[in-house]
Order: sequence, then C-alpha cells, then structure tokens
Amino acid sequence: MGPATFVEFCRILATEGGFRSTQRATVEEQVAKFLWIIGQDTRHSACSLLFHRSGETVSRHFHKVLEAIIELEDKYLLQPNGLQVPLEIQNHSRFYPYFKDCVGAIDGTHIRLKVPVVHAARYRGRKEYPTMNVLAVCTFDLKFTYVLTGWEGTAFDSRIMKNALTRDYPLHIPTGISLKFGLFCI
Repeated sequence: MGPATFVEFCRILATEGGFRSTQRATVEEQVAKFLWIIGQDTRHSACSLLFHRSGETVSRHFHKVLEAIIELEDKYLLQPNGLQVPLEIQNHSRFYPYFKDCVGAIDGTHIRLKVPVVHAARYRGRKEYPTMNVLAVCTFDLKFTYVLTGWEGTAFDSRIMKNALTRDYPLHIPTGISLKFGLFCI
C-alpha cells in the first residue's frame, strides 16, 4: 500500500467508520499496526516490540481498527438485489439469455495456512497440509459481495452455507433467487 492510499484509508476509517485517535496513538499508528499484523502474518507480541507498545495496547488497537472496517461493510460490500441483469451478462451473447437471471457467483476454496500442531488435524482435509475453507461471493465484474472465512478444511460446503445464511451479518439471497451450480439465479 502506497503512502497516498494509506492516508486515504485512514481518512475513510475516521470519517465513515467512526474511528478516532486515542490519547497516545494516532489513527495512522493504529492502522499501521493493524496492517503490519495482517500483512506480515505476525503476532501481536512482535508488533508490540516494533511499535514499542504493550501487547494489550496492540491488541486493543487491532480490534478497534477491525471494528471500524466492519462499520464500512454496508458502504463498500453491497450484496446484489436481483432487480437488474448484470451488464457483463447483458452485453455478451455468450451469456445472455442463458444467465440473464444470475446476479452473482458463489464458490468455496481451500486456503493453505499454518496452525499449531495440536490443531492441524482439524484443518487437514483432502490435502496433505492444513487448509481453511473460505466461502466467497462475487458479482460478474469480480467485486466481492460476501466472504466467510475460518472454517476448518474438513467442514462440508452445506454446513458452511447454512452458517453463512444464519450469521449476525448473513449472506442475503434476494427474494425469488435460488442457488444453481454456484450461481445466484432467479
């Protein structure tokens, strides 16, 4: 992330996400800690050494930034409503009229990850290494509208889908839409 993008991201978090500086840490410092942890796949303790802050402070700042990002969900992750045919389908004879009732695509994928040895068996499925099952939904212009992570590699797709539909922030399927072949279809 470049400096201009970083400053703009901090501004968006502050103005639209309700994120504020603390008495001893600016918005930029807190966001930098958050990005360092997720970008370097590092622990809070390593971040606390780098930024000269306690582990508790780093953890608190991390979670506050995460909460501010979640507040932005409704503005930046818009789930399709099924009222219009996507232009990517409408403008291509290869797809239209066959997929005219589709509003998005849904798929699950296995992402390789590192877990403590005692938990590795839960995350080992068809692969010989631990994976996390990730459910992703996107529009036809490849913009994500819903992502659900954290499921062990051994979890079944139907169990993950059921969970996605019943969470606090659920996957919304527009009225009259059904799931067919990994596509949202009317």
